Amino acid sequence: MPFLLSTYYIHILIFGFCFQLFDFADKYRGKYDSSITVAQKYYRSVSGYNDELLWAAAWLYQASNNQYYLNYLGKNGDSMGGTGWAMTEFGWDVKYAGVQTLVAKFLMQGKAGMHAPVFERYHQKAEHFMCSLIGKGTRNVQKTPGGLMFRQRWNNMQFVTSASFLATVYSDYLASSRGTLRCAAGNVAPTQLLSFAKSQVDYLLGDNPRGTSYMVGYGNNFPRQVHHRGSSIVSIKVDSKFIACRQGYAAWYTRKASDPNVLTGAVVGGPDAYDNFADERDNYEQTEPATYNNAPLLGILARLGSGNSGYNQLLPEAVPVPKLVVAKPKAEPKAKSTPNSATTSSPISIQQKMTTSWNEKGRTYYRYSIVMTNKSSKTLKDLKLSISKLYGPIWGLTKSGNSYGFPTYLNSLPAGKSLEFVYIHAASPADVSVSSYNLA
Repeated sequence: MPFLLSTYYIHILIFGFCFQLFDFADKYRGKYDSSITVAQKYYRSVSGYNDELLWAAAWLYQASNNQYYLNYLGKNGDSMGGTGWAMTEFGWDVKYAGVQTLVAKFLMQGKAGMHAPVFERYHQKAEHFMCSLIGKGTRNVQKTPGGLMFRQRWNNMQFVTSASFLATVYSDYLASSRGTLRCAAGNVAPTQLLSFAKSQVDYLLGDNPRGTSYMVGYGNNFPRQVHHRGSSIVSIKVDSKFIACRQGYAAWYTRKASDPNVLTGAVVGGPDAYDNFADERDNYEQTEPATYNNAPLLGILARLGSGNSGYNQLLPEAVPVPKLVVAKPKAEPKAKSTPNSATTSSPISIQQKMTTSWNEKGRTYYRYSIVMTNKSSKTLKDLKLSISKLYGPIWGLTKSGNSYGFPTYLNSLPAGKSLEFVYIHAASPADVSVSSYNLA
């Protein structure tokens, strides 16, 4: 049965985890493969992290309508490359084309406000990408003789499905705004973008010079030796004998035979730049499947399967959280400061306030924000906080026994710096005080 989140837990997820995770990523910037160095051999981050921060901000605004993230896109679009990079690819590493497409939607919806000039530059780069896909731009995407987009030898299909997905949604944005795609070679109707995306899906499913479907299990001619351990080994339902890892590789994976377990629905890497394809298990560049091949394809298939419904994609979305309400003054708990914040001699200031509230099944829930500031001239270490009358989840601190300390990613607070943590519950503000600390 479907799992439905209550509005209380939706608030927790959005106002707690997602916002906090974005703040953490924005504050402690760096490439993930600088920490997970083994990933550099296979999944090196070439584009860096600016595109991911803009991508996250765009989706957080889409999900929450929180103006902070719209402002983030406006203020950082130029400096972080969102308005500068003219892309001809979209994938797991390089997100700029996706950012530009989504921000172009905000512009078409009339949400840009004072950021309209910046958002127009995002929009121009989104159109550059779309024009490059259909061969009507100043720098176009390479295609195979059979018409498939081609970016690289290793798993090229990821770029085909992801770019086609963007073309699909952008065609609907244009149709909803009654606009056209403005290319160097002339204006293009939204239906042409959708037709192009369909042509890529048709190729993937078998309408190509080889007559090969690159979705395993679809059609009569599909890859039979997928670069996948689970697909290459016999099912336990067929042979229940134990097979060790090395034995599975030596006895099954290296066999030059069809997969005993058909990985139905998986999309493999696909052909080379000349529509050639070698169905061999060790040919990982062409026969390796990946979730980032399938995920965008599902979106395209959903759109193509829905026909021409004429649904306006620019209508305001129903954000999946209840409308925030301001509690009545007499029912609203008063924010209070801890004894430490009231003592002028204390080196630690703690300010607590309620930031929002909402009703859920007859109860009023409150989100509280606490900002702790190191007012001293030294570094604050070994912090222990005492928090009582707390009846809900808290984010931004680490609990140890009956006390709370710095979050796991922080072991000290420099002079003059602040730390924010939040909690949600259906009660008056919790009591927060400092138990102990060291200044070094």
